[in-house]
Amino acid sequence: MKVKMLSRNPDNYVRETKLDLQRVPRNYDPTLHPFEVPREYVRALNATKLERVFAKPFLASLDGHRDGVNCLAKHPKSLATVLSGACDGEVKIWNLTKRKCIRTIQAHEGFVRGICTRFCGSSFFTVGDDKTVKQWKMDGPDSGAEEEPLHTILGKTVYTGIDHHWKDPVFATCGQQVDIWDEHRTNPVCSMTWGFDSISSVKFNPIETFLLGSCASDRNIVLYDMRQATPLKKVILDMRTNTICWNPMEAFVFTAANEDYNLYTFDMRALDTPMMVHMDHVSAVLDVDYSPTGKDFVSASFDKSIRIFPVDKSRSREVYHTKRMQHVICVKWTSDSKYIMCGSDEMNIRLWKANASEKLGVLTSREKAAIDYNQKLKEKFQHYPQIKRIARHRHLPKSIYSQIQEQRVMKEARRRKEVNRRKHSKPGSVPFVSEKKKHVVAVVK
Repeated sequence: MKVKMLSRNPDNYVRETKLDLQRVPRNYDPTLHPFEVPREYVRALNATKLERVFAKPFLASLDGHRDGVNCLAKHPKSLATVLSGACDGEVKIWNLTKRKCIRTIQAHEGFVRGICTRFCGSSFFTVGDDKTVKQWKMDGPDSGAEEEPLHTILGKTVYTGIDHHWKDPVFATCGQQVDIWDEHRTNPVCSMTWGFDSISSVKFNPIETFLLGSCASDRNIVLYDMRQATPLKKVILDMRTNTICWNPMEAFVFTAANEDYNLYTFDMRALDTPMMVHMDHVSAVLDVDYSPTGKDFVSASFDKSIRIFPVDKSRSREVYHTKRMQHVICVKWTSDSKYIMCGSDEMNIRLWKANASEKLGVLTSREKAAIDYNQKLKEKFQHYPQIKRIARHRHLPKSIYSQIQEQRVMKEARRRKEVNRRKHSKPGSVPFVSEKKKHVVAVVK
C-alpha cells in the first residue's frame, strides 16, 4: 500500500521563536490594501446608485409655437441660437441662454418642411408646402411686422427637405428629385433622380462635402456625387427610411432612421450589410442626429420618446420621455455635445442633458477628480451583475413597456416558426440569415 504524505517546512508558518505560533503574512507596500477590491466594489456600487438618483435630464421647455414643431436647425457659429419651423408656416429663432423666442417670421403657407443655416451663419433657408425656397437674414429686429425674405425661388413641385453645403454657397433641395442650387441663381445647377418617387430628406456629408445622401418613399437610400452630377449607389431596405444623418467623424458612415422601428448604421463602401442594427424603439423612427464626437446619436420616434444610442451598440443607453410629450418629429444634438433638443406634436421644443446625471455649472478640481474616479470604478466593475442591473434599469411609460413585451412575444414566435421550418425541411433549404442582412433587399450601383 502506497501512502502519499504532505510535507511542509515549519519555517514558512512558524515564527522565529520556534514556538507554536502562526506566522502572519504581511505586505509592507502601503499602496496595496488587503481589501482593495471589495472596497472599490462598494464604491462603484454607490457611484452607480447615485448616478441613477441624480439622473434628471429634462432642463426646459421652449413654448411659443401655435402648431406642431416640424423641423429644427442649429446655428453654425452660435451655441445659444436655434431655429424651429412649425406646421403653420411659422419660423422662430430661439435664444437658449435666456430660453425665450427672439424673433418670429411667418415664412410659408402650410407646413415648413425644412430649414437649414448658411455655413457662415449670416442667413438661413426654408422650404414649405407653398412650393417656395426662401432665404432670410439671420439678424433682424422682432418688430412684429411681416418680414420680407432676401430671395424667393418658386418651384414647380412641393419641396420636402433642404440642406446647405458645409463650405460653399450651395444648397440642395428634394421633392420629386434632388436639385443642387447656387445661392446666386434662381434655377438649379443640376437635378438628379433615380427612380420615380417622392424624396423625403437630403443631407450633405460634413467631411467629404461633395457627397450627399437622400431617402425616398420607395424604400431607397440613394448616394450622390456632386462632381459627377449623377447618383452613385442605391440600397433598398424592407421598409421606408424617413431620414439619414452622416457621422461627423467618419466620412463614409451614416445612420438611417427607418419605419420598421430600427436604425441602421451603414458604411457607404459596403452597403449590402449594415455595420449595426439599433433596436429599441417600438414605433417608426422619424429623425436622427449625431453628437459632434461621432460616438453617439439621438433618435426621435413616433412612440413619444427619444433615445441615445452608442454608435457601436445595438441597444440604447438612455431613453427620455415626459407625460405631455407626444410624437417626436425632429431632434438635434447641440454643437458643444452637452444638450439635446427635440420638437414634438404638441407645440413644444424640449431641452435635455446629453448625459442625464451630469452636474451643470462650474466644477471644482475636487469634484472633477471625484467624477473621473467614480467613472473609472464604474467601468472597472460594469459587468458585475448587481451594478449592471442598476446601470441598465430605466423607467418606461406603460404604453412603451407593454409594446416591448408584445414585440418580444412576436419575435419569439417568429424565431420558433423558423426553427420548426428548418427542422422539418430538407437540409440547407431554410438558410440562416443574420439580423444585419435580414432587412437589406438589394444594393444597386
